[in-house]
Amino acid sequence: MRLPIYQLDAFTDRAFGGNPAAVCLLDDWLDDATLQAIALENNLSETAFLVAGDNGDYELRWFTPTLEIDLCGHATLASAWLILHRLTPDRAEVGFATRSGRLTVRRSDSGLRMDFPADPPASIRMPHGLEAVLGVMPEAVLMGRYCMAVLATEAEVRAMAPDLDGIGELTAGHLIVTAKGAQVDFVSRFFAPGSGIAEDPVTGSAHCILAPYWAKRLGKRSLTARQVSARGGELRCTLDGDRVGLTGSCTFYMEGWIEIPDGGCPSPRQAAD
Repeated sequence: MRLPIYQLDAFTDRAFGGNPAAVCLLDDWLDDATLQAIALENNLSETAFLVAGDNGDYELRWFTPTLEIDLCGHATLASAWLILHRLTPDRAEVGFATRSGRLTVRRSDSGLRMDFPADPPASIRMPHGLEAVLGVMPEAVLMGRYCMAVLATEAEVRAMAPDLDGIGELTAGHLIVTAKGAQVDFVSRFFAPGSGIAEDPVTGSAHCILAPYWAKRLGKRSLTARQVSARGGELRCTLDGDRVGLTGSCTFYMEGWIEIPDGGCPSPRQAAD
């Protein structure tokens, strides 16, 4: 079985920046073990799998190298870019049926705008030992889908080298760190050892938490954001009630084919046996 596969850099307008995502087009769903094996082989933060529906929408699922996840921004952006720029360039928008409901992506003057559910975080007591894990005292700790630590300065966010094992123990394996930006409204980084990712380069789902927080704190609905990982990426965030608009660009990198053996891919345990 041969399957088309593409790789794009999301939330960037330059090659080798942003967050790389693989996008794999399927006629029908393969078994979960095969999907997971493909994502592990790709060894990117996420691989997106698409199956076209009858109404022009697509079914969309996302896998890290270790597990399927409920929501992923950069691989959704990459999937939409592929559909709207390569597969059906006459379309203005595309919808996706996902584990987080129907998500839409449409063209805008500054890239592609994704419509995602907002996830306003609530303040929590700082987990014991978090300061030692981060190497700095947070101003506040909040919880949405992921735990979020607010730092005093952008410089602290950029300089951070946290204890990943500690993040796994104290925050269920996922942690956003953020601060007010010097040249943008806010900056962030995202550590996800619980999903098999030490640091994610640019994380759309994290901005479903970040955007409501900074919109309230700064008193504005439209914000500019930069994820200050080594690769880096830029987003525009717009809060609209219980939804967040995330706008970004993509750079196309690669296309090719996957060769799937008859019977699908064995699990790692089966392969070892």
